Amino acid sequence: MSTPFVQHDPTFSTTAQVLPDDLPGIAAAGFRSLICNRPDGEGGPSQPNSQAMREAAERAGIAFAYLPVEPGKMTPEQAQAFARLLETMPKPVLAYCRTGNRSAGLYRAATTPEQAPKASSIAPACTWEKTFDVVVVGGGSAGIAVTASLLRRQPGLNVAVIEPRDTHDYQPAWTLVGGGLFDARKTRRPMSEVMPKGVTWIRAAVARFEPDENRVRLDTGEAVPYRDLVVAPGLRLAWERIEGLEAVLGKYGVTSNYRYDLAPYTWELVRAMGSGTALFTQPAMPIKCAGAPQKAMYLSCDHWQRVGALDKINVEFNTDGAVLFGVAAFVPALMQYVSRYRANLAFGSNLVAVDGPNKLAYFDVKDADGGTERVAKPFDMLHVVPPQVAPDFVRDSQLADAAGWCEVDPATLQHPRYPNVFALGDACSAPNAKTAAAARKQAVIVASNLLAMRAGRPLPRRYDGYGACPLTVERGKVVLAEFGYGGKLLPTFPLDPRRPSAFAWLLKAKLLPWFYWNGMLKAREWFTGTSV
Repeated sequence: MSTPFVQHDPTFSTTAQVLPDDLPGIAAAGFRSLICNRPDGEGGPSQPNSQAMREAAERAGIAFAYLPVEPGKMTPEQAQAFARLLETMPKPVLAYCRTGNRSAGLYRAATTPEQAPKASSIAPACTWEKTFDVVVVGGGSAGIAVTASLLRRQPGLNVAVIEPRDTHDYQPAWTLVGGGLFDARKTRRPMSEVMPKGVTWIRAAVARFEPDENRVRLDTGEAVPYRDLVVAPGLRLAWERIEGLEAVLGKYGVTSNYRYDLAPYTWELVRAMGSGTALFTQPAMPIKCAGAPQKAMYLSCDHWQRVGALDKINVEFNTDGAVLFGVAAFVPALMQYVSRYRANLAFGSNLVAVDGPNKLAYFDVKDADGGTERVAKPFDMLHVVPPQVAPDFVRDSQLADAAGWCEVDPATLQHPRYPNVFALGDACSAPNAKTAAAARKQAVIVASNLLAMRAGRPLPRRYDGYGACPLTVERGKVVLAEFGYGGKLLPTFPLDPRRPSAFAWLLKAKLLPWFYWNGMLKAREWFTGTSV
């Protein structure tokens, strides 16, 4: 299977959605039991039901149990039932849900009594002994950077970070992994290594916000009280919105650089391809790193050109949008590479379904009159960028704007209705490019403004919408797109940012990964207009 296991103890692991075809591999990995914690029908028609999974498990010689749990609604009875399954089922046991978070929460509740839900799954009062000064939701780029920045400015602050994952990823390098230019293993580190010292790390998933009571409700039923809240959980990759996609990712030539385990498969496909059709897709905005979909195409084409295969490969870039890149100043340089690689551009073309075994991709294509036609396109390689949405617990909360993102003032990054709430990173509503570079600048804004608010002072900093997208157009050349609100160019270095350069390549491939781990995540705020 393409999704990795997360081992919690020698006899128990969790993973994301499992498919019937995964069962032989799960058995080969040594698992003797499988627990499904995802309710039937939750993911639409692409999700196999529990009966299909039970039959597949039986064929593979694996015991199967179905214990469905809705997000954020774990009950004491479900935790007890899970504990009984762990006691009685053959070991080792693998449990799964959509992402693995619910299964991990059940494990914590079943094995750690203090983490189990109370008599009511929603406790009437907070279950922590005292209120945290600041609760940060999310241990990704934005969450770790802002936590480090807060503690650098005020070391005694009592901060909790809510993050269920065990690992932390440097996602900007995944396009390089897909181009055979970076080792995927170097993009991932244990979460414990990047978590700032002195914080309380709450290893659980958020079920919902309760801003009127100044608390965050966990998927275990526990409540985490705060004085101030920072919302930085990132966004959710909505693979399920493309019919048939989840079942074929990592096989049949279907891949994506937007997932750690799939980026190496992209390079495997690129290396093996000597002729045929390669389709690259881009969904409707907003998405994280708006240039990443086309960077996958450029690096693939660069390799094919270097090995003499490009003339035999039909390359097509399908984008839901009407332009190649949202900031017009960078389009001429990008179009030169589109021409160089003889790639076809299909604007207004949105991927809606994938038939992996028959190697067909289905697109809704807009015509000049605004109508839409469903078009089937054959492929040998399909690089998919999924639709992207705010996490459910953000979208369904009082903190959300009409589009589902955590609402903020675009300059101060403070919530307009809850002044003790700030947000940054991919989940916030500010109309900037969703990139790690944006989070780097936003962390300074939020840390400075939040601490000023706590001290009763005016908010001192304003965010100009800065974001950066190093557009890797070939091996050794990058167009370093840096811009802010309204597409205003905001170059850091005295170079023409519209021209591909070897210097920008050095930044992207060598310096920025080092700076990410040793600078941004440790509140070394170089090139942010401030220092601590």
